Amino acid sequence: MTARKPDPSPASLARADRQRLAAEEGARAIAEVERDAASIRKNMERLRALREAREAKAAAEAELAPAPIAKKKARVKRIVR
Repeated sequence: MTARKPDPSPASLARADRQRLAAEEGARAIAEVERDAASIRKNMERLRALREAREAKAAAEAELAPAPIAKKKARVKRIVR
């Protein structure tokens, strides 16, 4: 024979309800964070592709452009005292 538990008290019912609500809110919060993280990763991939394209274009232009001619600096005569 097993002893049957008495009916739950109003306090224990309220506690169980609070725990259930907290679990549901936690699940919603986690889902929102994961959704935001996915959108951030998608945006980072887009920006990375734009940056890599810009860098590739700059590298191609640098190969085609002639090297800049270095100007010769004028010598400065220093007075030794």
